[in-house]
Formats: sequence, C-alpha cells, structure tokens
Amino acid sequence: MSRITLLLFFFTTSFVFSQEKSKDFFVDANYFYGTILRHNKDISHLVKAHPDGFIIGFNRKTYGTERWHQEYNYPDWGFSFVHQNAHYDVLGENYGLYGHFNFYFLKRNLFFRIGQGIAYNTNPFDLETNFKNNAYGTHLLSSTYLMLNYKKQNLFKNFGVQAGIALVHYSNGNFKAPNSSTNAFTFNVGVQYSVTDETSTYISDSNPQKISEPIKFNFILRGGLNESDYLNLGQHPFFVVSAFADKRLSYKSTVQFGGDFFYLPFLKKEIEYLSVAFPSFDVKGDEDYKRVGIFAGHELRFNNLALITQAGFYVYYPYDFEGRTYFRVGLKYYFTDKLFSAITLKSHGAKVEGVEFGVGIRI
Repeated sequence: MSRITLLLFFFTTSFVFSQEKSKDFFVDANYFYGTILRHNKDISHLVKAHPDGFIIGFNRKTYGTERWHQEYNYPDWGFSFVHQNAHYDVLGENYGLYGHFNFYFLKRNLFFRIGQGIAYNTNPFDLETNFKNNAYGTHLLSSTYLMLNYKKQNLFKNFGVQAGIALVHYSNGNFKAPNSSTNAFTFNVGVQYSVTDETSTYISDSNPQKISEPIKFNFILRGGLNESDYLNLGQHPFFVVSAFADKRLSYKSTVQFGGDFFYLPFLKKEIEYLSVAFPSFDVKGDEDYKRVGIFAGHELRFNNLALITQAGFYVYYPYDFEGRTYFRVGLKYYFTDKLFSAITLKSHGAKVEGVEFGVGIRI
C-alpha cells in the first residue's frame, strides 16, 4: 500500500509540474541529529539513543509560469532522500524517497519544506526475532518530513549554507500491526549547490482573476487494508462512503461539510476477540462494527493538486475505539473539474487507523 502511495504521489506531482519551463535547479545536503519523541507511552522502551542521518534534496525553482507559483511565492519542488539511524538495533535504520515542496519567507532566506514518500526499515517487528519493535510492523513505511531552514545561497561561487530544524515521521498507516510509529525531532546543518546559474526572472500578474464557485456536491468511495492492534487478527479490507458539500472561496481555499459511513471489518474481529479473551472489558461480542460520522474540512489547491484536512465526529458509535473524534489529511488530484482521486490518512489524534484510497465525483 505504501508503495502505491508513493507512485501516485510522484505521478501527480510530475503531472502538475509537466508544464514548468524553468531549468534552474539546485541540490542540498544536510546532516541531522536529534531525539525520538515519546508521542506514545508504548514506545518509551525504544527511546534509547539519539538518531542521526542525512537529507539530500534535488530542487527545481519556479518563476510564475503557472498561477500557483505566484500564489505561493514561487516555491521550489523536488525529490529527496533521507537516511535515519536510530542507533538502537531494535529499531534498525530507515531509508526513504520523497517528493517535496519548499515554501519561502523573509525575502526567501527562510524556507519550509514538506516531503511525503516511502521508507524502508531494516529491522521491523518479528514475533520471534524482534518482538520489542512495536513501532514498525513492516519493512515498507509511509513517511513524512518537515524542515524549517534559514539559508544563504551563493556565498562562494555556487555554494551556500543552510541550517534549522526538522521532524521526520515513520508509520505503516496501520496496514499491519504493530504500528506505534516514531517521530524524530532534529537539528540540521547543510550546504547547497546551484547546479545552473539563475537565468529566469519572476513573472507577476498584477491583477489575477478572482475565483469563486457556487456550492458543489461531492461523492467519494474510499477503501484500503488495515489490522487491529491486537496481533494475529489478520488484515481486512475496509470501505468508506462519503458525501459532502463544498464551497470554493478563492484560488487557494475550499471549505467542506459532510458525512462518512464506515464499514470496518477489522473492528468486527477485534470485538469478537475481546468478548472471549477479555471478559472484564465488558464487550458482549455483538456490537456493531460500522460507524457514521460528520465532518468539516478545508482544501488547499495547488493547480490540480490539493491538500485535504478534515475533522470529524462519530454520531453513530456503538463500539468504543479510540474516541469519538477523528481526523483526515491527505492529497487530492483533479483529473477534470468533476472527477478526482484521493489518498488520505485517517487517525484518532496520534493513532492512525488506516490509509484510504479513493475516487470521487464533484457536481
């Protein structure tokens, strides 16, 4: 599943940027050192040492040939490679490939990077040989990293320097248990090299066309695979049917409100298991494993690509699992004005329930 996530992400970013005409680009290399955050008490036994590693990025500049360049202050887009060594053999090492954006502030001296991709872990959970690693249940992991750096370009010929902080997250999206995940907070320092001399000038439209649309109605079918936190209950397909209304307020922003119906067989297996194995939990075994929720959300557009954030509340909640609130974040790609696809991560706070793959229509 994580491999599909990466391929779809790279496909959409490549398609979005296919009309980019500028060829100015640069590479950067950063060393980082930090600590694994105790976001979950279940991973306390894994926080034994300070992780370190490196981030190598390939970055292509934008100059305003597309409207989204101008709307977001001429960001860079690119690809990066991250290696993290936890210096604890139970966790192993991680090697990841990402697609990323750089967004600029303070006269382009400060940039914020967000990268999304896939990582390979060298020593995941194994009931016989590595039972302590409850953070990573699979070799392949979904990974996100955030970087905030101050930089100075071309201090000596084409070389510059940069330094700042970064957060690196690894999780398999509950595709297979266990999946407590890790978050490493780090400090980094690095160098960058401009491979080509900057030859383009920034294009600016002084009077861009305002965008506002009437209310639209959306229907989307999502699905995937996930597993209960209790081991050996097996992976099960799940499905989510969503209907919502949205209102596009500007070129960047669209607001949403709607409802979800969740069909979650992994909860059925968990309910059956707990009713037999843990009678003190007061689970009868016949509780309904389906749910209904309502949500409000926001969509941030980048040309045909969009970042989705949603917060929801279960109005039908027959079995208590991780609380009544839920969150969703992910990417959406518009093939046409009416047809779209989406890859989203659904969670309850810091606890991921699953990665959702969806197709939908907007009318």
